[in-house]
Amino acid sequence: MAMASLTQQLTGGLKWTPFLSKPTTHLQKQKRGVLPIVCSIAISSTQNKERALLAEIFAEAYENCRNAPLQGVSFTVDQLTETVDKYDFASEIGNKVTGTVFGSDASGAFVDVTSKSTAYLPLFEASIRKIRHVEDIGLIPGATEEFVIIDENEDDGLLLSLRSIQFDLAWERCRQLQSEDVVVKGKLIDSNKGGLVAEVEGLKGFVPFSQLSTKLPGEEIIEMELPLKFVEVDEEESRLILSHRKAVAGIQAQLGIGSVVTGTVQSLKPYGAFIDIGGISGLLHVSQISHDRISDIETVLQPGDILKVMILSHDRERGRVSLSTKKLEPTPGDMIRNPTLVFDKAEEMAQTFRQRIAQAEAMARADMLRFQPE
Repeated sequence: MAMASLTQQLTGGLKWTPFLSKPTTHLQKQKRGVLPIVCSIAISSTQNKERALLAEIFAEAYENCRNAPLQGVSFTVDQLTETVDKYDFASEIGNKVTGTVFGSDASGAFVDVTSKSTAYLPLFEASIRKIRHVEDIGLIPGATEEFVIIDENEDDGLLLSLRSIQFDLAWERCRQLQSEDVVVKGKLIDSNKGGLVAEVEGLKGFVPFSQLSTKLPGEEIIEMELPLKFVEVDEEESRLILSHRKAVAGIQAQLGIGSVVTGTVQSLKPYGAFIDIGGISGLLHVSQISHDRISDIETVLQPGDILKVMILSHDRERGRVSLSTKKLEPTPGDMIRNPTLVFDKAEEMAQTFRQRIAQAEAMARADMLRFQPE
């Protein structure tokens, strides 16, 4: 009875399930009477050892965190920071983010900005110039650019823009060109009562009629390129004022009689061809194209042809420049039969022409002195 009482006290509340559920005899029950005590002591000892081992592991880990936090780590703090920055950024409107194009459609491009949110670049926001497709400006899958976030919503995700960044760069470029007093080429895209609208560096600028060196024919100005200088560059007021008069002032100084310049055929008329020479339009009269007679000017010249022409006369007040290729022909008719030879020999023939003119002027002065009364 004493042993049974002691066993009941030690095992009270301890649940122990035998490994076998086979019915046991009364003798087996008596032999098993001390087993719960042995197993309970064994389990308790094992648990204590595991607790001690865990405590030792935690203590060692704590000391490592305090004294050598990067020990055993396969990456550096910089690498961790770079990875975090790559996958986490402030997606606020106005922030810039680097992204990679991974697809496109007729309305824009899909951009991976390495975040959980999708990003889309609308076609209108892809460039400050008018384009038909994002591929026109090189935005193909794999292209990486810096974008600015212009909107965010749950349906479309992030909306991006390249256009606003390009506008900032264009205004900065114009300010720099103005400070350097540089002549730029501007394409005329429109006109109004006060002047002309020209595109420069992707921006729309205004050329007042008072800043034109010559009167331009209204039906021919669209798509024409003019040399221009900056008069006013004001980004805050979106005001860009340009001058053609200032730009051609320096060019006109180089247009000496007998000098050779390179020009491009702008347009053809029955009486001759208009040649663009550095933004100034000069007339190559049909009689000054070749020594041989030309019945149809289109058989000799076409718009876009590049020529070397000689300056015959220059009326700065009226803005008129007369040109000649006839004077540059090594032999009469070369402009019709071999225009390449005329181009190659232009400077040489112009030098010969200037020498003949100088000799003629010297002879004329000598004759004047000879016939002057003593």
